[in-house]
Amino acid sequence: MSVVRTKVLGLVDVIMRVPSLFIIDEILKIGMGVPTGQSTGQVANSTTINLDPPVAAMLPEDERGMQDSIEVYKFISFAVLKFLVCVFGAISATCVFMLWTRHLVIVYMYIVSVGLIFLSYWSNVSALSLISDSPSLLEDVLSLNMERLLDPGGVLISILPHLLAQWLMGVIFAYIHLGPRHKIVQKALPFSFLMPLLLAMLPLPSIVLKHSPAFAAILPLVLSKIALWSSSFDVVKTILSGYQHARNFASNFGIATLIENEWQRLNVPCVLRVFWTIRLSEHLISLLMSSEAPLRFAAMVQSVLVSGCETLTAVLGMTSIISLICHYIGKMFQLFLLSEDYDEDKSIGTVSAILFYILALQTGLTSLSPDKRIIRLCRNMCLLMTALLHFLHNIVAPILMSLSAARNPSRKRHARALIVCAFLLIAPGSLLAVLWASHSPSTWLLAVTAFSVEVIVKVLVSLATYTLFLLDARRQTFWEKLDDYVYYIRAFGNSVEFCFGIFLFFNGAWILIFESEMIPIGGAIRALMMGIHAYFNIWCEARAGWVVFMKRRTAVHKISSLPEATTAQLQQFDDVCAICYQDMTSAKITRCNHYFHGVCLRKWLYVQDRCPLCHEIIMNQDGNPGDESIEEQANNTGSTNRRIEARVGGAASDINNPQHSAPQPTTILHGADQADAHTQPLFDDQYLEEQINNLSRAASASRTQDDNVNGRSDVQADASKRTPLEEQYLEEYRLERLKFDMLHGTNANHNNPPGIALSN
Repeated sequence: MSVVRTKVLGLVDVIMRVPSLFIIDEILKIGMGVPTGQSTGQVANSTTINLDPPVAAMLPEDERGMQDSIEVYKFISFAVLKFLVCVFGAISATCVFMLWTRHLVIVYMYIVSVGLIFLSYWSNVSALSLISDSPSLLEDVLSLNMERLLDPGGVLISILPHLLAQWLMGVIFAYIHLGPRHKIVQKALPFSFLMPLLLAMLPLPSIVLKHSPAFAAILPLVLSKIALWSSSFDVVKTILSGYQHARNFASNFGIATLIENEWQRLNVPCVLRVFWTIRLSEHLISLLMSSEAPLRFAAMVQSVLVSGCETLTAVLGMTSIISLICHYIGKMFQLFLLSEDYDEDKSIGTVSAILFYILALQTGLTSLSPDKRIIRLCRNMCLLMTALLHFLHNIVAPILMSLSAARNPSRKRHARALIVCAFLLIAPGSLLAVLWASHSPSTWLLAVTAFSVEVIVKVLVSLATYTLFLLDARRQTFWEKLDDYVYYIRAFGNSVEFCFGIFLFFNGAWILIFESEMIPIGGAIRALMMGIHAYFNIWCEARAGWVVFMKRRTAVHKISSLPEATTAQLQQFDDVCAICYQDMTSAKITRCNHYFHGVCLRKWLYVQDRCPLCHEIIMNQDGNPGDESIEEQANNTGSTNRRIEARVGGAASDINNPQHSAPQPTTILHGADQADAHTQPLFDDQYLEEQINNLSRAASASRTQDDNVNGRSDVQADASKRTPLEEQYLEEYRLERLKFDMLHGTNANHNNPPGIALSN
């Protein structure tokens, strides 16, 4: 029950917003009150035409010029006043359209109450015109003249509907009026509506009866005026609060979110559909009633379509209907393809509606004559049909790719996807055959042809890629050339699309310069769309394609410089590629001695230049020599650190075991140091000086690099401060020397090693 109630209230809310669109539509029909140049010229010369030739000839020349000037000023003043009234009416209707539902109900209650006053006045005037020429109704009632009272053509029977209507209008007004509510006023309102008819039964002068309807409307009008005056502050308050709410919402969530939220709150698509349906039905009924001969179906449809795009609001209504149709077409193809991935935000209906409205604006559809308008509408429909084919291809292409990679797919889904692809190949071909057979070559026909051929090329590219992936899925071995084939096919399709994009840009420029009619708004919109097309479909696509090409070229160059693994090496390796987990019949060997497929490694190099396994730089062609020297110095520092740690460990063992004053070098040194263990003493001042000098140079180079980054020079740096690394190794040096002196009985003072002084 609650669901039904919600739907009913939603329908009522939609219907209450439709009259505002009709008001705006009527204002747009008269061109916002702005006359055309032809009517201006006619009014300017109207004095010469309307004046009798003898009188015009008798007027002096100065007076005739003054008379013409007065008429022109009157015409301009009236046109400006009419334009201002139309602007005020359009703004008021727009504000009413955007009101919340509770405020909208209040507005309609006030409008209905004021409308009842005028309806009551008209009904009273009509009833009094019947009573004025008839015998006194009061005499018939007092004399019980039942024959005349019950006469079907008598006064009582004639005014009885008016009596009932007045009583009903009085009760409704008393219930819904927004003025002061008092018991006496509420009870007096129905009698106020009935007062003229009650007075008409009395033998009163005709002058009193004539003005009685106006006097009867005084009380309802006073109440309505009080309600309007008292609610004027609420109206201003509502407008300000609405503006503040929109401003806060836009600052918190953005203007796009605000527009989307208001679009959903107002339920604009449904309102536009109801408005366009009512407008079309009204035109169709008037067409059928005004025509004496039976109309042909084609002529009737043509007339309805021409009337359906007469104004901007009518075009919006037609756009909402087209959006609904395209939405269900997309839904139908989704159901046919057994696909559940349907994004409502990127619906075909939404994109088609935007495209159709932009086409209507840039071609000036509303400003054309009826015969040109129907031609332009049909051309726009053809362009929309080709765009719809593009949208359908965007639906079926991902499904084809997913089906081609499936090992155990459903043949039914394959067949459905291929049927849709066949439709996308046949439909544009048939459309082009019909159009080229019935139309001569033109810029519009070339545009439709470009869009249609582009659809065919895109479908063929998708089918070729689908076939390659399907063959690869059924192969038992790795297909190394697959990536190249797919790249060549897609590059061909993208190149064709890019060429068609350039062609469409020049085609639109030709239309804008040579073929567009004098429509300022349409030309501006076409120029704007050309700019958008040039940026997104030409410049961005060319830049993206060039980036992909350069990445591929660089990756191919890097791969070609790596050594190819021999058959013996592959047999000794006897493993799969770490990227694709496929057996390797051929492989590339990286600098870190890892094996990968050449194709897989090339794809990996599109992303980064490090090894997928050990993250070692595969090729350092673009590296900085300074970075390599710093890295080498850091490696030297690490080896020095290991040497000192080994020597400190040896000295500590000597302290614990004094009897072993000369430990074996093999227990102290590691790696490469073992080769020099028999030739070097346990503690060599020259050796440590050399290593600490290297360490000091590395630290100085690092500090100099940091100072250069921070905008400082070596001269400005504080030379008296040592780095933490220098302090650490200085302390280790002192500890090492102290242990050496304790073991060998020397008392030499070695507070600072010679190498540290170089950095002071």
